[in-house]
Amino acid sequence: MTVVSLSMLLGGCSGSVPEHIGAEQDRLAPCPSSPNCVSSQATDPDQQVAALIADNDNQQAWQRWQTVIAQQPRATLITVTDTYLHAEFRSRWLGFVDDVELLRDSEQALIHVRSASRLGYSDLGVNRRRVERLRQAYAQ
Repeated sequence: MTVVSLSMLLGGCSGSVPEHIGAEQDRLAPCPSSPNCVSSQATDPDQQVAALIADNDNQQAWQRWQTVIAQQPRATLITVTDTYLHAEFRSRWLGFVDDVELLRDSEQALIHVRSASRLGYSDLGVNRRRVERLRQAYAQ
């Protein structure tokens, strides 16, 4: 296999940015029916995950979440606003991309989270574990 064809193969693992990335009317996009997505706004119990904490100072917590995500291995911040964050996480092997989104809810003093694989059907629990690792990193 040539270097060019290997690069094309690995580049194909990233997938394209999903059209449903972003927040509308204070909601993140719903998870697809496949088991490779978790969200604090999911209605399916198998896809539900607790929202992230925002502490007492919501603005300071929001900035801290940005730092926590930016410091994660193979994470790239794509979009950051006062209320929304989108980051891409690449797998160590083959460079598969998962999208992580945060949505700041100042009224409820919490931050909604969604983590989803771009490709494939099952993620073998990777997205759920990622959210829990982020939660632990924030707590430290």
